[in-house]
Amino acid sequence: MSRMYKAALLAAIPAFLVGSAAYAQGAAPKQAAPASGMAPAAKAAPMDHTAEAVKHTQVAIKEGTGGNAKGVADHAQMALTHAEAAEKEKASPHTEAAIKSLKDAIEHGKMGHADIATKAAQTALEHLQMK
Repeated sequence: MSRMYKAALLAAIPAFLVGSAAYAQGAAPKQAAPASGMAPAAKAAPMDHTAEAVKHTQVAIKEGTGGNAKGVADHAQMALTHAEAAEKEKASPHTEAAIKSLKDAIEHGKMGHADIATKAAQTALEHLQMK
């Protein structure tokens, strides 16, 4: 009899666990998910593209100061993306000038001219900070 009891018990355990999981899932009332897929409180604040452009430009300058022309070009490219987004949000002569300087920094960085690329990134930073 103990064999039958053990077999019955082993067969009942998975059924019990599945039933418990189903009960636990159904215990909490389901809420409709928002159409966006995000909870209303989880919406992110809009990105400050100018601040992001400043951060990447500062890193580009640091890379250039260390003689890394490729680093200047890479971070100036990221800064350029944010500066162009900031320009689309709100046009500014300083943002336009920063974009031009960032393009110069990228061009010279790709040519291996770390010093010239760094100076262009510094000019871009000055304009971004004036905005």
